[in-house]
Amino acid sequence: MTAQGAPRTAVILAGGLGTRLAPYTAVFPKPLVPIGQYPVMDILVRQLAAAGFSRLWFSVGHLAELVEAYFLNHPLRAASDLEIDYIREHEPLGTAGSLRLAGDRLPEAFLVLNGDILTDVDFAAMLERHVSSGAALTIASHGKHLTLPLGVIEQASGRVTGYVEKPSLEYEVSMGIYAYSRRALEYIPESGPFDLPELVHRLLEAGETVLRDLADESCSWHDIGNPDDYAAAQQSFRDAPSRYLPDLP
Repeated sequence: MTAQGAPRTAVILAGGLGTRLAPYTAVFPKPLVPIGQYPVMDILVRQLAAAGFSRLWFSVGHLAELVEAYFLNHPLRAASDLEIDYIREHEPLGTAGSLRLAGDRLPEAFLVLNGDILTDVDFAAMLERHVSSGAALTIASHGKHLTLPLGVIEQASGRVTGYVEKPSLEYEVSMGIYAYSRRALEYIPESGPFDLPELVHRLLEAGETVLRDLADESCSWHDIGNPDDYAAAQQSFRDAPSRYLPDLP
């Protein structure tokens, strides 16, 4: 239960085309690509159920029938009180636009997750922190270390003032996990595609509070966006499957 007493609710975004992960996604929607013996979306569902989320919405579009078929007789639906409903996109609506189709069926606070991430984030704790904050939106973030494999020239008016070989950069990036207050949905337009960055800008322009929830350094997170990232997620799961899989049917 959330602080308001409603069942913990999460929306999993599973409607994208997954073009960066081709050719896998020619026959599978990206959230159904396997990590070990489970589709990555199944791992998320198991983690959410273990964290006390009993109401899940799947936002589906591309190859939606495969997602629906996979979860139709999922063991958690028989072994627990887990409820699964669908938000069906008939055209791509972006990472925020599909939420308007669920309308007032969503509770006052809920999570939204990309369906193609592998992580061990404490979903329940993040939602509770969001509820306590009173923010309109909270974005889970993770430190990202990048090394530019080139020499960088520093210059002024054409004169070289310095040279840095393969500089390292540190960023704080979105993990594709969001905690929403329902009032944030009021800033999503009634039609057309609409992405999360656009929503963030609208909220800020309206004076709403948007927070970031920085993951602990020990937190594992993989965004399965391309073949290299997918391979890294596979290796992380092979190294420590119990880190990601709760003890559920």
